[in-house]
Amino acid sequence: MPQETAVYTHGHHESVLRSHTWRTAANSAGYLLDSLLPHMRILDIGCGPGTITADLAALVPDGEVTGLDQVPAVLEQARATAAGRGVANVRFAVGDVHALDFPDDSFCVVHAHQVLQHVGDPVQALREMRRVTRPGGIVAVRDADFSAMTWYPEVDGMTDWLDLYLRVARSNGGEPDAGRRLHAWARQAGFDPAALTATAGTWCYRTPRERSWWSELWADRTIASAYARIAVDGGHATPDELARIAEAWREWGSQEDGWFTVLHGEILCRV
Repeated sequence: MPQETAVYTHGHHESVLRSHTWRTAANSAGYLLDSLLPHMRILDIGCGPGTITADLAALVPDGEVTGLDQVPAVLEQARATAAGRGVANVRFAVGDVHALDFPDDSFCVVHAHQVLQHVGDPVQALREMRRVTRPGGIVAVRDADFSAMTWYPEVDGMTDWLDLYLRVARSNGGEPDAGRRLHAWARQAGFDPAALTATAGTWCYRTPRERSWWSELWADRTIASAYARIAVDGGHATPDELARIAEAWREWGSQEDGWFTVLHGEILCRV
C-alpha cells in the first residue's frame, strides 16, 4: 500500500499545538454536526491533541470515536484531553491515512480536519477513507486554503509570509490551497458527485484578544517551529528573513483595525 511521502510542515511545536488545542467540533466541524447520531462509530484522522476528537465522542455517547495520528507523542496529549473531560468512548491509534489499518466498512463517519493539505497523495487518502466507511456513511473533510486568506490592514512582510509558506509547504509535498480542491479530489477518488456536498467555512480574528493570539502564535511558529527549520534548511529563507516576518505578524496584531480571515473548503461525501 502507498505510504506517506510528504513532510508535515508545521510539526508539533508549542506554537502549533496552541492553535490545534483551540479547535473544537463547533468551530472546526460545524458542517458535519447535524449528520451525527448518538450510536455512530467515528474515525477522526489527524486528531492531534484530541480536542475535536473528544467533542465528537461527547456527541455520540452510544457510539465510539477513534482518533488517529502519525505522531505517537501527540497522542499522549490527546489521551489526556479525553481523560480530563471524562470521555470514555474514545481511543487513539497511530496510523497513515494512505494505508488505514482498519477493515472495509468499519466506521459510520470518517473525519479529517486540516489533513489533506499535508499529505503526499490526497486522492489515495480519500480512497482509503471511503474504503473504511460503511455504505450510507459519511466522509467529512475540511481544509484551509492559504492563498484565499486575507487580512487588513496591509503590513510590510505579511505578503512575504504567505509567499514563503506556500513555497515551503509545496516543497514538503503538500498542497496549501487544498480547500478549493477537496471536491475535485473526492471525485477523482471515486465518490459519486451527486452524493457530495461542498461548502465553505471561515475563521475570523478581529477582537484585540483574537488578534494577539493569532499573530503571536504565527510569529512564534515562524521562528521556532519545524516550519522555521524547514524554511532555512531548504534554502527558502534566512533566519533574519524569518525574524522580519515574525515582526510583521506582531505589527499586524497590534493594529486596532486588524482583521484576518481563514477560508476553508468542506466536503460531505455519502458512501
